[in-house]
Amino acid sequence: MEYPLLFDLGHATPTTRQIADLIKEGGTDALVDAIPRADEARYQEVRCRSALNGVKGMPFAWTLNPYRGCTHGCHYCYARRYHAEQFELGAGDDFASVIFVKTNFVDVLRRELARPSWTGQHIAIGTATDCYQPIEGHYKLTRRSLEVLAEFKNPSSVVTKGPMIVRDIDVMQELSRRADFSVCISVPCVDEDVWRQLEPGTASPQQRLRAVRMLVDAGIHAGVLMNPIVPGISSKPALIERTVKAVADHGAKFVGSNVMYLQGGTRDHFMRWLSEHYPHLMDGYSRLYAGKYPPSGYRTEVKNLVAAMRKKYSLSS
Repeated sequence: MEYPLLFDLGHATPTTRQIADLIKEGGTDALVDAIPRADEARYQEVRCRSALNGVKGMPFAWTLNPYRGCTHGCHYCYARRYHAEQFELGAGDDFASVIFVKTNFVDVLRRELARPSWTGQHIAIGTATDCYQPIEGHYKLTRRSLEVLAEFKNPSSVVTKGPMIVRDIDVMQELSRRADFSVCISVPCVDEDVWRQLEPGTASPQQRLRAVRMLVDAGIHAGVLMNPIVPGISSKPALIERTVKAVADHGAKFVGSNVMYLQGGTRDHFMRWLSEHYPHLMDGYSRLYAGKYPPSGYRTEVKNLVAAMRKKYSLSS
């Protein structure tokens, strides 16, 4: 006699390591459980072993990234190289079309924050891939992570290009009451031609700036990162001034900036893209980007220009 199972245990969600091994053996065709959606990306659910990620050389020591890969598809994104390094995926189209979703992320985060060894250090959210890319509307991993951070009164910050962040104003207000909290909206340039070229999957700069206004009006400490400034494309003084003025006009509490850097798969992808869309800049880039960063003199020149505009429009850094 056959007896039915008392519990249907189903199919266990694979770990990130298991997915990496699958891809190495069979490429993206091996992702048979990846869920296709209307945005033409495929979403592979994975289990993570940790949520907190330790970093060095940054203003913060810990980050949270509930997703890997990003449908925003920004051509300069430094996180492209991680797709190539960890998963042996292309840093080009695969980065924007194969997204990993850490479905157990929030439970793991709660366990990590509850450890006696955790000292409540500042946590930055969304530093590698955007935590408010469109799939967040379905999984709500970022919102639920913010709820956990508020529960533990943990200092934190968010960086994003996604206007969806305004959905979570209620949670961010509560978190702001309990701990130090801020939001950085990335708006590298307000010029629409530059935006369409460099950031094909993102909301328009004006939508992002409206989100800044809504956050500030709700009492959230919110500002803008003009990051990155791309030499020869968004680095023109007139464009920088237009962007800083627009930031000030929308009530941002601060504005920061960095010049683009290139390494690994990101460098390869960006230079291929540049050769197609801005071939006249190739020789200059070969000189400017002999290494990962442009020369310090160039970076200082851009930094000083942004500082002058910041002063002109009464913004802090």
